[in-house]
Amino acid sequence: MQANIKWLDDPETFRVNQLPAHSDHPFYRNYREWQEQRSSFKQSLNGTWQFKFSPNPQSRPKDFYQKDFDASSFGTIAVPSEIELSDFAQNQYINILAPWEGKIFRRPAYALNQNDKEEGSFSEGKDNTVGSYIKHFDVEPGLQQQHVHIVFEGVERAMFVWLNGHFVGYAEDSFTPSEFDLTPYLQEKDNVLAVEVFKQGTSSWLEDQDMFRFSGIFRSVELVGIPANHLTDMDLKPTVKDNYRDGVFNAKLHFTDQAAGSLHLVVKDETGQTLLEKREPLQKTVAITDQEFPDVHLWSNHDPYLYQLLIEIYDEQDNLVELVPYQFGFRRIEINKDKVVLLNGKRLIINGVNRHEWDAKRGRSVTIADMTSDIHTFKENNINAVRTCHYPNQIPWYYLCDQNGIYVMAENNLESHVTWQKMGAIEPSYNVPGSVPQWKEVVVDRARSNYETFKNHTSILFWSLGNESYAGDNIIAMNKFYKSHDDSRLTHYEGVVHTPELKDKISDVESCMYLPPKQVEEYLQNNPAKPFMECEYMHDMGNSDGGMGSYIKLLDQYPQYFGGFIWDFIDQALLVHDPISGQDVLRYGGDFDDRHSDYEFSGDGLMFADRTPKPAMQEVRYYYGLHK
Repeated sequence: MQANIKWLDDPETFRVNQLPAHSDHPFYRNYREWQEQRSSFKQSLNGTWQFKFSPNPQSRPKDFYQKDFDASSFGTIAVPSEIELSDFAQNQYINILAPWEGKIFRRPAYALNQNDKEEGSFSEGKDNTVGSYIKHFDVEPGLQQQHVHIVFEGVERAMFVWLNGHFVGYAEDSFTPSEFDLTPYLQEKDNVLAVEVFKQGTSSWLEDQDMFRFSGIFRSVELVGIPANHLTDMDLKPTVKDNYRDGVFNAKLHFTDQAAGSLHLVVKDETGQTLLEKREPLQKTVAITDQEFPDVHLWSNHDPYLYQLLIEIYDEQDNLVELVPYQFGFRRIEINKDKVVLLNGKRLIINGVNRHEWDAKRGRSVTIADMTSDIHTFKENNINAVRTCHYPNQIPWYYLCDQNGIYVMAENNLESHVTWQKMGAIEPSYNVPGSVPQWKEVVVDRARSNYETFKNHTSILFWSLGNESYAGDNIIAMNKFYKSHDDSRLTHYEGVVHTPELKDKISDVESCMYLPPKQVEEYLQNNPAKPFMECEYMHDMGNSDGGMGSYIKLLDQYPQYFGGFIWDFIDQALLVHDPISGQDVLRYGGDFDDRHSDYEFSGDGLMFADRTPKPAMQEVRYYYGLHK
């Protein structure tokens, strides 16, 4: 198969040769590697890559992926990083509108007319910047003589991949891992990896989030060695019985079918006591069924107790060939007959924030230091929950939330704001995904990727179908996907407020944005059909966030109200050097000659972009502290 640039125009082509999403579990060769937190099955490709920026598809080096290509005209770029923050392209912040509004006329394929494919819309787009990346590498010893995959943790926005001149695959979802099998084309020495990244494609209609519009390989890239006896996916189902005391453990483990062997599974508590031990022969699927755990220690924000799962995988000679450690907890979320959300049998109150991934110097290419700092800020200010607005976050974030008892609303990478809201008016004439058949599979795939990657994280209490994308048959299909795969969590989607006739098919909870306290109370006083939350409230632009007590007092009056997520946690601003003052300053939307813009709308966090708390954080600490 050859790469085809026309895929950029086709909403039905969104992954080519991409491996199915699977659980994000770590794996090591032995216990020493686990202890040292390094896996010889993995090889990082982060660092300096050769790079060529092109302002449009027409001017890109079309054959740069050939092994004998002369790349002497290429410069360099750091991976991971944002192309715009490496001074190759214009910074631009936009809230609702698409970047091309007022410059180029575009409509989503098939949205207005089932015969309108919008051919050439992006593949010939004069505004569609392109980054051409080249990386030379040798395969490290730990990966030789086995299958090797490549994993891109995050690439905005559409990506073609070649190895040694051979086309490997294509991917679009910017915020979930994209994995490809390199084995057929890999050699031990002097491999040439080529990646072509387009800033725009049909996925741009689905990624119209309120944020700076970056592009490039902005998360880590690594090679992954796949041993013969490999755990490809695991699906853990720890549940809590009706007595809220005893637990039941179920697991489905999926393996490669390349070789025989055995597995040894152990579950230990925090003291190291073994609570479950199983030995099973390796098969394609191994099921651990209905294992009783009496008197479990329940996981919650105040007590994020995690059990240690260890899966040892042996070959036919009884040699340990793979070790999979994973921590999980027992917790139960549900809605009772009175429409009250319960966690472990007790009323759940969300003291939450919406959190974009952000670093003042690196944009969305955040670091572990950023994440651990944010967790510390959560703890310090009585914040117990986070909505991953409006896309899946880096994998380590979910582990930090597990370990620190942060309740997670895990949101899909979906926002199509520009297709249904025009100059403030609700006008969904060309809304996608809507009920347009050609846009169904791409959004269900995004739900699948979100679920399969993060399904084992105890901290996730809600699956969120996306943000501000109106509603229709395709959002219904996403909700059905989650319901058919996971009965241990609730689903959430706010956008169905615009189509109330679909409320019985979308979202387990009633969710609104910025509904004033009086209207919140009116809903709660009138026999609410569902529990109520504000997925965005207390908009913290400038020196705002006052009047929080009006919302918090409702928590004491109405148990069906379970709180919400403040918009938002951190400013989206960039630290740049001002040549006039000679100082480093934070700059916001509109500060980069990036018309059009919502200007300071990117500055609505409880913290400045350098992670300095704003005065509003004091109010949050006080009021969230009333319902810790």
